[in-house]
Amino acid sequence: MSETLSSSARKVQEALQAGGFASEVVELPDSTRTAKEAAQAIGCEVAQIVKSLIFRGKESDSPLLVVASGSNRVNERRLSELAGEPIEKASAQFVRQHTGYAVGGVPPLAHNEPIRTFVDQDLLQYSEIWAAAGTPFAVFRLTPAELQTMTNGEVVSIL
Repeated sequence: MSETLSSSARKVQEALQAGGFASEVVELPDSTRTAKEAAQAIGCEVAQIVKSLIFRGKESDSPLLVVASGSNRVNERRLSELAGEPIEKASAQFVRQHTGYAVGGVPPLAHNEPIRTFVDQDLLQYSEIWAAAGTPFAVFRLTPAELQTMTNGEVVSIL
């Protein structure tokens, strides 16, 4: 199946397999660029969509990944406290440089470099969640425990 995936989605599928995850990347005919679009395309609740949001540390110029429930908005003041420095939303160029993916398709793994990650605790209430897989049309199903493992993320309240 992975032969039919786009190169970015295939990269995510290969990282999942290498990490021992059974998740299967699927490319959908409808856009999954936003949490709402993804939920409609998949047929799940918006809150079950994993938004992979990249922020930039203003002092360190380092990327910071927040994997958030699709229904939540990140409290940037809270995130700055967690990060230990002021943060800002990253530019599209910064996101691509550090992750290897365009905004709207950033997966929670298979980035160009290790990225410090925070996992939204609200995702833990679901038995299955869905994350982007490298393009605005590719997703994969996983569990919150798998998300924590693959990101080595710290579970926090992002609200």
